[in-house]
Amino acid sequence: MKKIIKQSVFLFSALLMSPITLLYLILNSASSSDSIFTSFAQVLSLIPGKTGSYLRAGFYRFAMTYCHPDARSSFLALFSHRDTELGSGVYIGPQCNIGKCKIEAGVLLGSGVHIMSGKGQHNFSNLNIPIKDQGGTFEKVSIGENTWIGNGALVMANIGRRCVVAAGAVVIDDVEDFSIVAGNPAKVIRKISDR
Repeated sequence: MKKIIKQSVFLFSALLMSPITLLYLILNSASSSDSIFTSFAQVLSLIPGKTGSYLRAGFYRFAMTYCHPDARSSFLALFSHRDTELGSGVYIGPQCNIGKCKIEAGVLLGSGVHIMSGKGQHNFSNLNIPIKDQGGTFEKVSIGENTWIGNGALVMANIGRRCVVAAGAVVIDDVEDFSIVAGNPAKVIRKISDR
């Protein structure tokens, strides 16, 4: 019975958001940039509570590359790229900023986590050109299933399955499965075993 109620809520949320989703799809068909998606995501991030979380999921299911119906994004969690994937049971805490990424099932993000689209978003090697005009590249960052990322962490590289990233850690290199990392830059402090 609980499963049927949940599925009904997911369906109702998607139906409730359908006018906004339709407007987004129409506007998005005229542009290839992520700016329209980002604008919609910013407005939707302002809806508080569980209601906001369900409504955002109802929209993101059709606006992102993939969003499982039970993925939750909290108040003021911002998304900047539609090429984002949110797996089943994903929880994104308040005030997170999510770039181009794939977040697998069961991942939990604390408050204020920033997942950037790789390390090369800004070029700065030419002294004759302002940094804002030098461009950069966006890479899709992957967060493995059942990983916990603590409050205020900055993630610029892939993180494996069943990892723990300490609060405030700055991840600039890929993290292997079953690792606990902390610090700036983040280093493995120990491995997780099944003991």
